Amino acid sequence: MRKSKVYQADLIESLREPREAEEYLNAALEEDDSELFLMALRNVAEAQGGVAQLADKTKLNRENLYKMLSEKGNPELKSLDTLLHALGFRLAVTATR
Repeated sequence: MRKSKVYQADLIESLREPREAEEYLNAALEEDDSELFLMALRNVAEAQGGVAQLADKTKLNRENLYKMLSEKGNPELKSLDTLLHALGFRLAVTATR
Protein backbone atom coordinates (compact mmCIF):
# COMPACT_ATOMS: atom_id res chain seq x y z
CA MET A 1 0.00 0.00 0.00
CA ARG A 2 2.91 2.34 0.47
CA LYS A 3 3.26 2.88 -3.29
CA SER A 4 -0.37 4.00 -3.49
CA LYS A 5 0.16 6.66 -0.82
CA VAL A 6 3.30 7.89 -2.55
CA TYR A 7 1.45 8.02 -5.86
CA GLN A 8 -1.43 9.95 -4.29
CA ALA A 9 0.96 12.47 -2.75
CA ASP A 10 2.72 12.95 -6.11
CA LEU A 11 -0.62 13.27 -7.88
CA ILE A 12 -1.86 15.93 -5.46
CA GLU A 13 1.43 17.81 -5.82
CA SER A 14 1.16 17.79 -9.62
CA LEU A 15 -2.47 18.93 -9.50
CA ARG A 16 -1.40 22.20 -7.88
CA GLU A 17 -0.41 23.26 -11.39
CA PRO A 18 -3.54 24.64 -13.14
CA ARG A 19 -2.65 23.18 -16.55
CA GLU A 20 -2.04 19.73 -15.05
CA ALA A 21 -5.34 19.88 -13.15
CA GLU A 22 -7.15 20.98 -16.31
CA GLU A 23 -5.81 18.05 -18.32
CA TYR A 24 -6.54 15.64 -15.47
CA LEU A 25 -10.17 16.79 -15.20
CA ASN A 26 -10.66 16.63 -18.97
CA ALA A 27 -9.20 13.11 -19.09
CA ALA A 28 -11.61 12.04 -16.34
CA LEU A 29 -14.54 13.56 -18.26
CA GLU A 30 -13.58 11.65 -21.40
CA GLU A 31 -14.02 8.36 -19.53
CA ASP A 32 -17.79 9.02 -19.32
CA ASP A 33 -17.83 7.84 -15.69
CA SER A 34 -19.35 10.30 -13.22
CA GLU A 35 -17.74 8.60 -10.20
CA LEU A 36 -14.32 8.92 -11.80
CA PHE A 37 -14.91 12.59 -12.57
CA LEU A 38 -16.02 13.28 -8.98
CA MET A 39 -12.90 11.51 -7.70
CA ALA A 40 -10.80 13.71 -9.99
CA LEU A 41 -12.58 16.80 -8.63
CA ARG A 42 -11.88 15.63 -5.06
CA ASN A 43 -8.19 15.26 -5.91
CA VAL A 44 -8.04 18.73 -7.48
CA ALA A 45 -9.89 20.20 -4.49
CA GLU A 46 -7.38 18.53 -2.14
CA ALA A 47 -4.49 19.89 -4.20
CA GLN A 48 -5.88 23.42 -3.92
CA GLY A 49 -6.36 23.46 -0.16
CA GLY A 50 -9.07 20.94 0.61
CA VAL A 51 -12.83 20.91 0.90
CA ALA A 52 -12.98 23.26 3.90
CA GLN A 53 -11.11 25.98 1.99
CA LEU A 54 -13.25 25.29 -1.09
CA ALA A 55 -16.39 25.69 1.01
CA ASP A 56 -15.19 29.14 2.03
CA LYS A 57 -14.48 30.11 -1.58
CA THR A 58 -17.78 28.81 -2.95
CA LYS A 59 -19.97 29.77 0.02
CA LEU A 60 -21.34 26.22 -0.18
CA ASN A 61 -21.88 24.12 2.94
CA ARG A 62 -18.81 21.95 3.66
CA GLU A 63 -20.90 18.85 4.41
CA ASN A 64 -22.80 19.32 1.15
CA LEU A 65 -19.51 19.60 -0.73
CA TYR A 66 -18.33 16.32 0.78
CA LYS A 67 -21.61 14.69 -0.31
CA MET A 68 -21.42 16.26 -3.77
CA LEU A 69 -17.87 14.95 -4.28
CA SER A 70 -18.56 11.50 -2.82
CA GLU A 71 -18.69 8.37 -4.98
CA LYS A 72 -22.48 8.57 -4.94
CA GLY A 73 -22.52 12.34 -5.43
CA ASN A 74 -24.81 13.85 -8.01
CA PRO A 75 -24.11 17.59 -8.06
CA GLU A 76 -26.52 19.99 -9.67
CA LEU A 77 -25.14 21.84 -12.67
CA LYS A 78 -25.16 25.16 -10.80
CA SER A 79 -23.22 23.67 -7.86
CA LEU A 80 -20.75 22.02 -10.22
CA ASP A 81 -20.23 25.31 -12.05
CA THR A 82 -19.68 27.12 -8.73
CA LEU A 83 -17.19 24.48 -7.63
CA LEU A 84 -15.25 24.53 -10.90
CA HIS A 85 -15.18 28.34 -10.90
CA ALA A 86 -13.71 28.35 -7.37
CA LEU A 87 -11.02 25.93 -8.54
CA GLY A 88 -10.21 28.20 -11.48
CA PHE A 89 -12.03 26.27 -14.21
CA ARG A 90 -15.24 26.55 -16.22
CA LEU A 91 -17.62 24.23 -17.98
CA ALA A 92 -17.26 24.07 -21.74
CA VAL A 93 -18.73 22.15 -24.64
CA THR A 94 -16.72 21.00 -27.66
CA ALA A 95 -17.74 19.19 -30.83
CA THR A 96 -16.78 15.52 -31.10
CA ARG A 97 -15.98 15.82 -34.80
